[in-house]
Amino acid sequence: MRLVLASRSPRRAELLRAAGIDFTVRAADIDETPLPRESPRDYVLRLAEEKARAISAEPDEIVLAADTTVVLAGEILGKPLNAADAARMLRALSGQRHEVITGICLKRGEHIIRDIASTAVWFAPLSDLEIADYVASGEPMDKAGAYGIQGLASRFIDRIDGSYSNVVGLPVALTYRHLQFISEPRP
Repeated sequence: MRLVLASRSPRRAELLRAAGIDFTVRAADIDETPLPRESPRDYVLRLAEEKARAISAEPDEIVLAADTTVVLAGEILGKPLNAADAARMLRALSGQRHEVITGICLKRGEHIIRDIASTAVWFAPLSDLEIADYVASGEPMDKAGAYGIQGLASRFIDRIDGSYSNVVGLPVALTYRHLQFISEPRP
């Protein structure tokens, strides 16, 4: 079985490589707009499955798709639209606990496995200067919730409860378990 990652995310690719999982990339382009009254969990699961289904695959290929979002008090914090939006998100996260939720979808032929991982993250209180400096670094601009735990924002994280790799963008252990199952020969 060959794995196809339906994502352009360099973070997901780095996580898979670090875990010794071989893959090729075939990115999916879908509309990532949340549906009205869609819960964050339903949102990430829907996007992961839509990404997986958008990729054509050979019979010996497994498609892996994922979507990660940050949730604060029930609000989905996606990728910031601009620097002001990134600063708004970081001010909201400052001194707060939030959730990082990733939906994964593995597709082999018509066989689909969907699952979800959730990690609680506690942010330290941030000053206006820390927020401005971090936004000016450019790092927040392509990340859900306007931060990357594996980069400069690591200094703002007091603690987490759950999978670190989930916060980066892919719950590796959960993904690996499902990959083992879906790779098994089917009758």
